[in-house]
Amino acid sequence: MNFKKQLFLLVSILFITNLNAQKLELGKVTIAELEEKQHPTEPDAPAAILFEKGKVTFEYSQSEGFVMTTTVQVKIKIYKKEGYEWANKAVRYYIPSNMRENISFDDAITYNLVAGKIEKTKLKSDGEFDEKINKYWSQKKISMPNIKEGSIIEYEYTIKSPNIVTMKDWSFQTSIPVKYSEFKTYIPEYFVYKPNQKGFVFPKTTVEKNQKTVSYIYRQAFTPGGDNSASQEKLEYEETQTTYICQNLPSMKDEAFVNNIDNYTSSISHELTMTRYPNQPYKTYSTDWETVTKNIYESEDFGGELNKTGYFEQDINTLLSGITIRDEKITTIFSFVKSKVKWNDYTSYYCNDGVKKSYKDNVGNVAEINLMLTAMLRYAGIDANPVLVSTRSNGIAMFPNRTAYNYVIAAVEIENGLILLDATERYATPNVLPIRDLNWFGRLIRKDGTSTEVNLTPNNLSTEINNLQVTLDNKGGISGKIRTQYSAHNALSFRQKNINTNKETYLEKLENDKGLIEISDYVRDNDLDLSKPIVETYSFKDSDAFEIINDKIYISPLFFLSVNENPFKQETREYPVDFGFPFEDTYNVNIEIPEGYIIETLPTQAKFVTDENLAVFKYLISNTGNKIQMKITSTINSPIVSSEFYSTLKDFFQKVIEKQNEKIVLKKI
Repeated sequence: MNFKKQLFLLVSILFITNLNAQKLELGKVTIAELEEKQHPTEPDAPAAILFEKGKVTFEYSQSEGFVMTTTVQVKIKIYKKEGYEWANKAVRYYIPSNMRENISFDDAITYNLVAGKIEKTKLKSDGEFDEKINKYWSQKKISMPNIKEGSIIEYEYTIKSPNIVTMKDWSFQTSIPVKYSEFKTYIPEYFVYKPNQKGFVFPKTTVEKNQKTVSYIYRQAFTPGGDNSASQEKLEYEETQTTYICQNLPSMKDEAFVNNIDNYTSSISHELTMTRYPNQPYKTYSTDWETVTKNIYESEDFGGELNKTGYFEQDINTLLSGITIRDEKITTIFSFVKSKVKWNDYTSYYCNDGVKKSYKDNVGNVAEINLMLTAMLRYAGIDANPVLVSTRSNGIAMFPNRTAYNYVIAAVEIENGLILLDATERYATPNVLPIRDLNWFGRLIRKDGTSTEVNLTPNNLSTEINNLQVTLDNKGGISGKIRTQYSAHNALSFRQKNINTNKETYLEKLENDKGLIEISDYVRDNDLDLSKPIVETYSFKDSDAFEIINDKIYISPLFFLSVNENPFKQETREYPVDFGFPFEDTYNVNIEIPEGYIIETLPTQAKFVTDENLAVFKYLISNTGNKIQMKITSTINSPIVSSEFYSTLKDFFQKVIEKQNEKIVLKKI
């Protein structure tokens, strides 16, 4: 064999080998893959997606028309015990009879390396579960068998849906590395879908056009004595195949103050904007927020439930007897609904059991509680309307579609703005919504079906005010008293976390969080008086609070209240910084120095202000005799800070931490 032939053969072999290596199919698990101990570029990753392929096709059925079929194949490598959660998968599906979806899992296998050989364990029926979420949704779950460190799992699931309006969203990235992600759509010419992409990594996209043919049986209308035979007919149409591919994607790392990492994950969604069947007029679907909200409002499970009033009228008449002031009516009805109906933790803008049943049973989902609240406010003569919300866990409602929202609250329109109310949260107050609601913008819907965007971001500062009285001894110890006051969202958060906590458990945690101080005389005020701030007061001791070196005392003046670590550690950041709400922390500190010492050094006064007035820090300090007085204020004016200001914010926090920890130096006389 001459050299050219040998070279050609070698190149051919290498080419074919490479093709086989790149073949991404279920069942192609190798010993090398099972032997891999860690991810090659992210050694700390608990697992990795080796490939995930999705395909959406439209199959024609003579009885149902076009049915959308979504097929997903997944292959995952488990590296560590922390990655075992990836061996569980849950997929939601729609269950109302007129649009019921069908889902099935297939080829679900766990692979392990045992004595140098590949061992396969198939998923059995006891590892597959069906769970009803509400009257609209169920989910099918699998729990893969025989999971170990080093396992590889594979599975495929298929969803058949008569609802062709919205495809399932496809995420190319997730919290673990992804080696290969592919999503294909095969769309007949009769449907026009609008693709919406988000994230910072965009897939490689290719488009092909193909001719398709489907056969069906055509029967003429029955005529007695006529020719009633059936004929085989063909439907020919053009199909657009679009392929989206991403490779070697890093894991999405959750950074400090990110409301929902999925908002910034590379993904794509499709929504039907038009159908254009032969010999029929074009039909448009939801392409703007007005259309979306009008359709939602006209639903029996939304507007239909909102219009019901008979079940509460007598109770509201009694409740509001003698009350004429609008704001008093609002707070009275709001408090009544919060105490009357308990939230069952289900989120939806549609009612499940209905407002009447929820009122009777004293339990309901989000829609039942807040549509009930809206109806009561309207009955009382107050201009109230529902506001559609996408919670933080659901992601930001970026594009007009019915699935963009998953929650509803109430709003009262007043002269200078809105009063926002969420009666699912026991400790919420007007315009102080639970943090899950604070997700950029919602959509207010009026009775006529018109809508307007609502900024859910709070404007008023939530404050934490600490008044600290400290006495130093000459052995490194301190004693004193602290009074801390929380308002608005800080008060809501405190009540949610602590009111139902056993006092001894809470104090033990407080002592540990404050650096193992000793707490006594603890008192807390306004636990359930939501109109007032939460206030806690206690005495404290700490035998090891500062350093004594060569007859000098070195004090960090905030003691156990100081912050020592910058929450922003990345050099750069792609996501906005989301604090949730604007806030201000204030520290009023009075320090009594021990007898026999005088002040040698005090930190200088300072003020830091960032660009755009996003954040402000003030540091005031003075002394009189043996007493030192300080006032430190940190203010974040903008709850959402664009990533372009990340370095500014990071630098601000670093300066604040360094300034707060500057030492006061006392020297012995």
